[in-house]
Amino acid sequence: MAESEEELKSLLMKVKEESEKVGFKLNIQKTKIMASGPITSWKIDGETVRTVIDFIFWGSKITADGDCSHEIKRCLFLGRKVMTNLDSILKSRDITLPTNVHLVKAMGFPVVMYGCESWTIKKAEHQRIDAFELCYWRRLLRVPRTARRSNQSILRKSVLNIHWKD
Repeated sequence: MAESEEELKSLLMKVKEESEKVGFKLNIQKTKIMASGPITSWKIDGETVRTVIDFIFWGSKITADGDCSHEIKRCLFLGRKVMTNLDSILKSRDITLPTNVHLVKAMGFPVVMYGCESWTIKKAEHQRIDAFELCYWRRLLRVPRTARRSNQSILRKSVLNIHWKD
């Protein structure tokens, strides 16, 4: 990361020089830069470095404007998909509620939260994530959507079932 175009050029040249010292060659055709402001295209060794408006970093899409709503929606979709695949297990009366809670915490929620360190969350996205969580706690506790139960009571009940004896 760099504060200015000159600093970025300097960093890229340093990476190029240091990699050549150990026998590696920087592939300019695969090298891309992203800027939050206007940037002119520039060349290294006669090859133009491409400027992009977004890229994937550690499995999360980073955009120049910092908008993460599309990424959060994608993760919520993947989380719903995982939870749908777990549906038959979660609805089974043979598996205890504490075990189901651990399954959801181990398999469902991590899918949604993967890459969240790089997200810029707005209020609407925060509400979507909370709604996802509450939807699945309600499903686990077998509380229908039409039941007039507060979110707090659902969360309290789910928290009580997390602390179980081994």
